[in-house]
Amino acid sequence: MKRGKKYLESLSLYEKNTQYDAAQAIDLCVQTAKAKFDESIEVSVRLGVDPRHADQQVRGTVVLPHGTGKTVKVLVFARGDKVTEAKEAGADYVGDMDLVQKIQQENWFDFDVCVATPDMMGVVGRIGRILGPKGLMPNPKSGTVTMDIAKAISEIKAGKVEYRVDRTAIIHCAIGKKSFEKEKLQENLDVLMNAIVKAKPAAAKGTYLKSVVLSSTMGPGVKVNPASFN
Repeated sequence: MKRGKKYLESLSLYEKNTQYDAAQAIDLCVQTAKAKFDESIEVSVRLGVDPRHADQQVRGTVVLPHGTGKTVKVLVFARGDKVTEAKEAGADYVGDMDLVQKIQQENWFDFDVCVATPDMMGVVGRIGRILGPKGLMPNPKSGTVTMDIAKAISEIKAGKVEYRVDRTAIIHCAIGKKSFEKEKLQENLDVLMNAIVKAKPAAAKGTYLKSVVLSSTMGPGVKVNPASFN
């Protein structure tokens, strides 16, 4: 694969195969973010689990203390008094069948997180095959199926993120922006990694944190010593 000049310059700033401590890795990751826009800083964590087994799934949510730097659009499926509650809490879109039809007919996805009250799941289930593959299906485990709509929206807007192991046993999650102070990126990373470590399944054997890599949107990956989080 042919790499651009800026990418190659970024590679020259660090040792590709060296595992750095978290603070050094964040510093290098910010240095290698050379795009003209405010790149996201992301972490990829490879776990020693087998996602094919239900008892080795790793999934949860955590509120990053400094958010991700991204403005999150929240869609809420609700009826009655919960519509007013959702709007007052700052939901970007609120509705029921009208939103289902819009998604079905217009392939509309101008939102980042979908929240629903339990009584609306029968309606939302009609588009489960559409929302599911995009990671947008409301789920009680992630706090997006709830009667406390105001709390759910407040947490999401404040920086609540969901982490979930994929079929290759890797978790991908944003921890902020290049423009963040490094201390804030460090705090966000620590909170996320602590949550992932605590979520270790009892059935997981051997080394749990196989590898941790930080990268910016357009930059190369910087390896972090997994021992930094044990």
